[in-house]
Amino acid sequence: MCLTSLLPRAKVDGMQASVPYALLRVYLDVCALCRPFDDQRQVRIRLETIAVELILAHVRQGKFELIVSPAHQIEIVAIDEAEERQQLLLLLKQFGISFQFDLPVVRKRAEELAALGIGVADAAHLAFAEAAQAEFITVDDRLLKRCHRLKPAVWYGTPLAYCEKENLR
Repeated sequence: MCLTSLLPRAKVDGMQASVPYALLRVYLDVCALCRPFDDQRQVRIRLETIAVELILAHVRQGKFELIVSPAHQIEIVAIDEAEERQQLLLLLKQFGISFQFDLPVVRKRAEELAALGIGVADAAHLAFAEAAQAEFITVDDRLLKRCHRLKPAVWYGTPLAYCEKENLR
């Protein structure tokens, strides 16, 4: 059981947050969460997988909060590979933190991001990360380039960049 699940919850800006202290919040999009299931023969994929697993280890240890949104559920249930889908759903159920997002606000922000050239699913993930004030982690190079251009309201980057930024070992 995750330490954060034992803590009481308090509402902050329409979302739930841990008390008595705030943990770092991370939001991994589905591409990042799926990285361990990708072909590990490529060095980049192997390194990103190690970084994702390191971030998730910190989530399991109660050092970070893994933010889960409705966009995760929609994308993951559409994954064809049953084992991958089941493992991801179990991970989110066991260690994810489900916030009570202000959905009209998130939808409006996602629509703004989509109008600026971000794909619909990516725009939804980024809007949810911004609403939760969570660090946004993805392995999607195209999305990262668009984030660089748009300057979202939260930190964004690859799993490797996040591990380096937080000095994760």
